[in-house]
Amino acid sequence: ITNFDTLKKQLRQYHECTCKCGCYAKDQDHQAERAIVFLRARAAHRRTNEKLAMVLDIDETSLSNYEEMVKAGFAYDSAVFDAWIKSAKAPVIPGTLRLYKEAQRLNVSVFFITGRAESERDATERNLREQGYQNWQQLFLRSLAQASEPMQVFKSGARAAVAAQGYRIVLNVGDQWSDDKGEPQAEFFVKYPRSEERRVGKECRSRW
Repeated sequence: ITNFDTLKKQLRQYHECTCKCGCYAKDQDHQAERAIVFLRARAAHRRTNEKLAMVLDIDETSLSNYEEMVKAGFAYDSAVFDAWIKSAKAPVIPGTLRLYKEAQRLNVSVFFITGRAESERDATERNLREQGYQNWQQLFLRSLAQASEPMQVFKSGARAAVAAQGYRIVLNVGDQWSDDKGEPQAEFFVKYPRSEERRVGKECRSRW
């Protein structure tokens, strides 16, 4: 079993692009470009009156929490992480913002679906806007009643709500395979790398 401190060092090296294992930012950009190429092609074949939608996850997809992770030593404390969310200081992930702006140019509506709590809506909306995400269609967060639902159930339910509004979900972007599990699924799913895959420890890996 790899020593915990060794794992943390490897995570930092991947994020800082100083190892032979890859480069986090470069890998993210590559996936964002795949999404942009698909979106352009799909929008070019839009049917008459077809309402196209793109779904985005937030944490480690649209916004980065790496600063908080490093300070926490890649451990997870719900109170500390909630305080970070409410600070609205998470920086943008550049490739996703490029994708977001391309979706707007192509008249593809954007829906954010996140495991964040409904009580964090104000901070989340402020953070998104301050980082350049403007004029999205809708932001889905988990209500108290949904807090105990498996993430797959919550996210697929949110996508069903998007589809019920008459949208065709053509693209979904997230950092976990579970972001596109359940029905309805997008026509195309792009998975981002996770800077710490996601944090070290079972409790943390299951968080989103």
